Amino acid sequence: MRFTKMHGLGNDYIFLNCLESTPEDLPGLARRLSHRHFGVGGDGIVCVCPSQRADFRMRMFNADGSEGAMCGNGIRCFGKYVYDKGLTDKRHLTIETGAGERELSLLIEHGVVTGAAVGMGAPVLGEAVALPLEGAAYTAIPVSMGNPHAVVEVGSPAALDLKRLGPLVERHPAFPHRVNAEFVRVLDRRTLEMRVWERGSGETLACGTGACASAAAMILAGKLDREAVVRLAGGELSIRWEEGSGQMFMTGPAAAVFDGETADRQGYFPCGTMI
Repeated sequence: MRFTKMHGLGNDYIFLNCLESTPEDLPGLARRLSHRHFGVGGDGIVCVCPSQRADFRMRMFNADGSEGAMCGNGIRCFGKYVYDKGLTDKRHLTIETGAGERELSLLIEHGVVTGAAVGMGAPVLGEAVALPLEGAAYTAIPVSMGNPHAVVEVGSPAALDLKRLGPLVERHPAFPHRVNAEFVRVLDRRTLEMRVWERGSGETLACGTGACASAAAMILAGKLDREAVVRLAGGELSIRWEEGSGQMFMTGPAAAVFDGETADRQGYFPCGTMI
C-alpha cells in the first residue's frame, strides 16, 4: 500500500490515493496506520476520492478510526497532493467534504504547492455552556465549522494540563457527540493564541477548523478583529471573516514529508520506505 505523509503546521496525515479503489475497513486502517510506534504515525488518514459534483472528494479518519466531516489542515495538504502528484492542473479547486463543498486557492512557488487559502464556510455559534471541571469553572462557546468545537478562553493555554482537561471537555455530557476543545487567549486585537484537543486524535500541533471556530468566538465577543493570526504549537494561520457573506477564509502552509509503502498484515507495518 503506497502512501504519502503530509502535514499542515505539524497536524500530520497519511494520504491514500483512492481514486480507483478504496481499501476495506478504513476506520481500522486509520487506527493501525496512525499509531506512532507500530504504524506510519499520524493524526489520521486522508483518502483522495472521486466526486460526482466537485473536483475531488476528501474523506478523513481520526487516529481512533472515527470519521471527521472536515479538516482545515488536511484540506490544504489535499490540494498540494492532487496538484503535485499531477492529478490536476487546476489552481482553484472545489473539494467535496463531509461538511459540504470547500473552495481552495493553491499557493504555488516554482511549480510546487506551498500552501492554500480555503473558504471554510460560515461558522455557527451556540449559547455559552458552563463547564465545572474538577473544581474549576470554565465557559465553552460551541461553534460548528461543519464539525463541532468548544472554545474556552483561559489565562494561559500553555500552562494547562491539556491531557487532563482535553478529554473532559471532549466527552462532557453537554456534547453528546463529543467535541474538539480549543483553549484560547487573545494577545491583541489581531492575534490569538490557541491549544487544541481534537476529538478522536488528542492534542495536535494545529487545527484549521478549530482556529476558525476560535477566531469566530472571539470576534463575536468583540475581542478580535475580523482579520487575525491564530498562533498554534505548529505555527500560524491567517483567518479572515467576511462581513457580507459570513464566510471564513483560512490561509496556511502545506508540506509533504515523504512517500512510502507499507504492508497491512495483522497490524504489522514496516517502516515507510523513503523515495
